[in-house]
Amino acid sequence: MVRKQKFPHLLGSKWTAQQKTWGWRHFQVVNRRQEGRWVFAEMVASCDPKVRFWLNAQQLKDDLLWRSGWQPLQAMERDGEDQITLK
Repeated sequence: MVRKQKFPHLLGSKWTAQQKTWGWRHFQVVNRRQEGRWVFAEMVASCDPKVRFWLNAQQLKDDLLWRSGWQPLQAMERDGEDQITLK
């Protein structure tokens, strides 16, 4: 039986960090690595290809840390205001 791959569409995906990460917010996944049951994504800043780091791909599912796609800063600020008023 073939095992289902975790995070099959990870390579090439684009992400926006909710907080500045290494000075940037917009990143793209350029590499993927599986170690046992863990999947890691190599992230590269879209504006500075020298900024690279690995992170556990599971963290990308956390809306408090990451948003799928490249989100404009104004949209993120509006979402943040909505979250504050909902609490």
